[in-house]
This record gives sequence, C-alpha cells and structure tokens, in this order.
Amino acid sequence: MIELINLTKSYGKVLAVDCISLRVAKGEIFGFIGPNGAGKTTTIRMMGGVLAPTEGSVVINGINMVDDPEGVKRGIGFIPDRPFLYEKLTGMEFMRFSADLYGVDNHSFLEKSQGLLKKFGLLDWSHELIEAYSHGMKQRLIISAALLHEPAVIIVDEPMVGLDPAAIKMVKDLLRDLADRGTTIFMSTHTLEIAEDICDRIGIIHRGALIATGTSGDLKRAASAIGVSFKTDPKLEEVFLKLTEEQIVL
Repeated sequence: MIELINLTKSYGKVLAVDCISLRVAKGEIFGFIGPNGAGKTTTIRMMGGVLAPTEGSVVINGINMVDDPEGVKRGIGFIPDRPFLYEKLTGMEFMRFSADLYGVDNHSFLEKSQGLLKKFGLLDWSHELIEAYSHGMKQRLIISAALLHEPAVIIVDEPMVGLDPAAIKMVKDLLRDLADRGTTIFMSTHTLEIAEDICDRIGIIHRGALIATGTSGDLKRAASAIGVSFKTDPKLEEVFLKLTEEQIVL
C-alpha cells in the first residue's frame, strides 16, 4: 500500500532525507522513530504531498504522487504534527469542510461525523468555536476529520501529542482496530513504548537515513547479533539509543 523509492530531500547542502526505500503492506501499522531532526517529519510531509522530494518517489495504493497527487490524497488520511485548524469554525463546521474536500456525500456525513465526534469525546463541543478547544481537543478533532472519508492509508506524525492517558489508549485501540480491518497506518512517534506496543514493524531513521527496519524483536536480535551489548533483555528504547548513538546500520 505504501512504497518509498529512493526518497530524498535536500535543502541546499543539508540532506534531510537520504535515499529511503521501504514498503508497507495493507493492514500494517508501521512505526517510524528517530531522534529530533532525523528526517521523520520531512519524510511524512513528502508522503502526504505537502513537500516535493528532491529525488525518488512516493507510491501509495499503486498511485505515484508525482503522476496523480490528488488521486493519492483522496485515499489517505493525513494527520500532521502541528495541525492547522480554522479556529473561527465550529468543530462540526470543520468536519463539514473536511467532508467537502474529500467528497463525502451528504447522506452519510451526519452519521459519520457525529459518530467520530462522539468517539473522541467532542460531540458536546461540536457547535463551539475551535478557538475555545484545548490543545488535546484540537488534536482529537483533526484525527476525527482525517478518518471521515474512511481512508485506505493513514499517515500520522506524532498522534499522541497533547492527549491525556484515556485518549491515548482510545487512539491506540482505534489504530489497531483500523489495521485489523485492512487500513494501512504509517506512524511517526517519539513514544517508543507505543511503537513497541502497537506497531507490526518499526523503522529507525537517523541523520536522514533508514538504519534499521523490522519488528521490535527483529531489531533487538539483530543488534545483539552484531555485537551491541545489553546487560539484560533490552527494551526498544535501549536498542534505539544504542543504534543511534553508535550510528550502526542493521
């Protein structure tokens, strides 16, 4: 469902993303982790069609972003790390705006929008201006809007930022349920426990390059096999820190 082919982004002499290639299967949750400045958000913005790559391609559901950007965007739900919201709209008006962008029909809009707003605890606030929402409420609203058109692929940058523990659990359960029903999810996160908990595979990006991919167990075994030492059975956090500190490529 997702294929990145030699994806590269440079800003002058700065190489932000360095020739990344990977595939993500239908129904898979792929976690994308890396230190600050590693290139996670730049990669995700290229996948969402917000940035054009310097070289390489983004292919989603068989469609190349260069050939048909609108066709790709119609099939994805894009949740950026810092979502922009029109704060003079109400929550329901923003849902209506999003529905119109993605061609959600009027017949199903009300049921879908109310169902999502209720799931995310926003239904009672649906007719309040977004400027009155807390940061966490705004995050829940942008996730609701991204799911409205039932996308085949969800691309999300730091989905848990600003959410309370109950909302984090709800989003984790929701993503897992969507994946079990065939939705493909590409998720960047700094919260390694969440990546280890719900992701089918994980990719580690460091200094723009993809240095490791695999399940959490794969990464631990591969790190141990090449001589990276751990005192006890390592958590993903320990593996991540070792690989990025020592710039090891698996």
